[in-house]
Amino acid sequence: MEAASPISIPKTPLQDLPEASPKPYKKSFVTTLMEAATLRSTSFKEDTYFVSQLKSSEKKALQELKDKLLASDASDASMWGIPLLGGDEKADVVLLKFLRARDFRVTDSLNMLLKCLEWRTEFGADSVVEEELGFKELEGVVAYMHGYDREGHPVCFNAYGVFKDKDMYERIFGDEEKLQKFLRWRVQVLERGINLLHFKPGGVNSLIQVTDLKDMPKRELRVASNHILSLFQDNYPEMVARKIFINVPWYFSVLYSMFSPFLTQRTKSKFVIAKEGNVAETLYKFIRPEDVPTQYGGLSRPSDLQNGPPKPASEFTVKGGEKVNIQIEGIEAGATITWDIVVGGWDLEYSAEFVPSAEGSYTVAVEKSRKIAASEEAIHNSFTSREAGKMVLSVDNTASRRKKVAAYRYIVRKSTAIVPSTFNFAN
Repeated sequence: MEAASPISIPKTPLQDLPEASPKPYKKSFVTTLMEAATLRSTSFKEDTYFVSQLKSSEKKALQELKDKLLASDASDASMWGIPLLGGDEKADVVLLKFLRARDFRVTDSLNMLLKCLEWRTEFGADSVVEEELGFKELEGVVAYMHGYDREGHPVCFNAYGVFKDKDMYERIFGDEEKLQKFLRWRVQVLERGINLLHFKPGGVNSLIQVTDLKDMPKRELRVASNHILSLFQDNYPEMVARKIFINVPWYFSVLYSMFSPFLTQRTKSKFVIAKEGNVAETLYKFIRPEDVPTQYGGLSRPSDLQNGPPKPASEFTVKGGEKVNIQIEGIEAGATITWDIVVGGWDLEYSAEFVPSAEGSYTVAVEKSRKIAASEEAIHNSFTSREAGKMVLSVDNTASRRKKVAAYRYIVRKSTAIVPSTFNFAN
């Protein structure tokens, strides 16, 4: 057994950590997902949209598209509030998305653009964001924008496992009218995400999609998934920088291994799959822990979003056979320390204790050592001490050989009065 690895953190007064920031044939649901993962929206390296960096043939195609659009009936058209022939860089970003979606074939790009403009008018896409569609029970559960990745892309989480409940499925997809209403809501979620984009060369011009495949009813959702794929593929080109699939079942991995040799490196680099048990480890590579929802091994709770940007977390790794002690030092008498801590796929021992600085004082067991199940979410706790000292958070992974990702954050607030030692916590 290896000795505990200490992580000592000196406390600064009132420590507020700095803020971050033809009619389609019937396809299986898995096939649909595979297609979604290989759309041209995935790219080996995200394009910067600087016109100066385009090839001469691409610059020529951009100008030809503008000329053809000017000669069409849509010469005064706008998309996402951007006049397409406004002559500015934002318009170039939009037009280049359509060109890239059709490999800079100008006629094909123009046809796609004109069909998209027609669809947006008929669908009312410009006003759908403000509509009340009555899907409160799905918000924050099925499809929702939540935080940003490490490069600043807005992240859209998708999880359709709730539809394994037959009553829920019938309530949402029971007939064609309900299905169309759901599709409208799903477009609404996407449009809200697009409103967060910069549409600026060198800026953030695409989203990250995270799709949770756990408990997803494949056969039942085939029709809905085909509709969603068709809508997004035809009307939202180059809008997704990376697609991450989590809680992936074994058969999906098998299918990917079969498809993989036929995919370009550009596509494979943006198609990420994570089996159940590797969710936090995978998401942390692209998204900071404070922006990862607690159900996926992160520190972000829905209520956190109401309080402005999330407080950044510190990341660390717990090796197999290792115990790590996080020591938060310099806590003054009467101060209250509040912390969050999580280990991806827990399945280890955790404890918290307050160690007074004065000799002869007793250590306070704030949280006695206990086994944390793999399914448990981040721990949130607070403690107020009547003495100066340090807080020690311990994670004991000595019973496992598996390395695990972890994160924590804390804040210490002084008090004007000395109060008895108190603590409370909630998982």
